[in-house]
This record gives sequence, C-alpha cells and structure tokens, in this order.
Amino acid sequence: MNILDKFHHWRRRRRWNKQYKSGRWKSLKSDIEADRYLKIKKDLRAFAPENPSILDIGCGDGVLNERLGDYPFSYSLGVDFSSESIKQAQEKNLPNSEFEHCDVLHFVPKRTFDAIVFNESFYYIPDTEKTRVLQFLLDHLSAEGVLIVSIFREGPGCWEYFKENPKLKELDFETIKTSKEMTYWKIGAYRKV
Repeated sequence: MNILDKFHHWRRRRRWNKQYKSGRWKSLKSDIEADRYLKIKKDLRAFAPENPSILDIGCGDGVLNERLGDYPFSYSLGVDFSSESIKQAQEKNLPNSEFEHCDVLHFVPKRTFDAIVFNESFYYIPDTEKTRVLQFLLDHLSAEGVLIVSIFREGPGCWEYFKENPKLKELDFETIKTSKEMTYWKIGAYRKV
C-alpha cells in the first residue's frame, strides 16, 4: 500500500470512530436499509450450508447479526476497523457472535467460514490490496460456502474482482432499490470453483 493510501486509510478510521460515537451510523438500522439486509439473509438461506459460520467484514456495530433475526447460524465473527463500532457491537452480547477490532488488510482468520459477507466494505480496501485480501479470505471459505458482497450504488472498481474472477461462480446478483432517489445496493452471491 502506498503512502497516500495509508494516509486515507488512517483518516477514514479516525472519521468512522468519531461518527460511531456521534450515532451517525444508526441509519443502518433504518427501514430504508431493511431490504438490503433481507437480501443478504435470503442469500444465506439459499446458498450457505445449514447453520453456517459467518464472517462479516465491515460489521459496524453488529447490525447484520441483529437483522438475521431467526436465521440459525452456529457462529458469527464480525470484523471492523472502527474500534468504536466494535465496542458497541460487543456491548450487545449477541448470541453465537464475536466481534474483533481489526483492519481487513491485516486480518488473519483462525478458522474457515461457511459464509463471508463483504458488508459495504470492499470499496474501502485500497485498489492495490483488493486482489490479495479477496484471495486470502477465499482461502478461509469452506468448499460449500458462499461469498456475499453488498455494495452501495455502482461500486466502481469493485465488481470486476467478483464478476471477472475465474475462481468464483456467480450464484445470484440483484439490485435492491428503495423509494429514496439514488439509494440502492447491488448484492452478489458467489461460490468458489
């Protein structure tokens, strides 16, 4: 990672800690976000093994875990580079869940997972690191596991890492639209080949 990327990465982490402390990211719990999380849950039901272990990259304060509701999973690990968001997630004491403050650029999973979710986080990885991080995490995805990617709007410089990747097969891809102009997400589900 070059020096400019390092600076932007450091600055983003500081800004996010401040925003989580101020409550800025409580909007993730709003109704406008509900269909996006519902789609992730549907993809888990459709493509992940029963009772999966889940790795949530960019977990924030654990909203995905809360939105899963009655969906049964054996274990969930949420990772975020905002120490404040992880503190808030840990305070919730969500069942079968752990949260770790760690930058995905340096994250080393201690196990494999049946589902890995890039939860609005892939576009924050510097371009020079995207291929390495994706491949490293795919090495920790079980053979029958699913990779789910949620990206706000178009996600320029992101989708080619999934759609053009010869190591991935697309299982599903959908645009989740909302009533709010220019607020939509693209969500893809992939399996290793």
